Amino acid sequence: MYIIAGLGNPGKKYEGTRHNIGWQVVDELADKHGIRIMESRFRGLVGKGAIGGEKVLLLKPLTYMNLSGESIAEAVRFYKIDAATQLIVISDDISLDVGQLRMRKKGSAGGHNGLKNIIAHLGSEEFMRIKIGVGDKPAGGDLVDYVLGSFNRQEKETLAGTKKNAVLAIETIISDGIDKAMNLYNTRKEPKKKGDDNHEGTALTT
Repeated sequence: MYIIAGLGNPGKKYEGTRHNIGWQVVDELADKHGIRIMESRFRGLVGKGAIGGEKVLLLKPLTYMNLSGESIAEAVRFYKIDAATQLIVISDDISLDVGQLRMRKKGSAGGHNGLKNIIAHLGSEEFMRIKIGVGDKPAGGDLVDYVLGSFNRQEKETLAGTKKNAVLAIETIISDGIDKAMNLYNTRKEPKKKGDDNHEGTALTT
């Protein structure tokens, strides 16, 4: 069994914000596999189903981002799963350009309060995470305002493909393991061409 948790904040005013990209990926995964995320449990909304022949629990914590670990750890303990191999967490990441996708088997919170709280409640940094790039805040801007802000039209178009790849990555983790998923779906920026200072770079699969 896998627990697949998307991080975000509850409430209408947070829908579609940068901090809620984890929820969006889980919703897209649920839609694809006909899973209804309707039940209130583990201080969150959950949906049960199967992906690739494996049982899954899709979880959207309702504890607000900074207390995500309370919800996720409760579900992990209830099902007695091994977080290192059976928990997948999807979150936003301001250190990655919009649309970049980065998977890791373990690691520090990297300044993300939701991940920090999960690590604290699990007592371990060993759980799979999928990070979706939302871009860094503008110079001089407020970080909280930025992550609680919405994407512009171009960013939404970019992220549509990223969310689909995140869903494919989750399916690959379940069917073939995270190493294969990382090889297929981790992305990086294309290096700038010499003499082309205005080239932004696009995401390439590595």
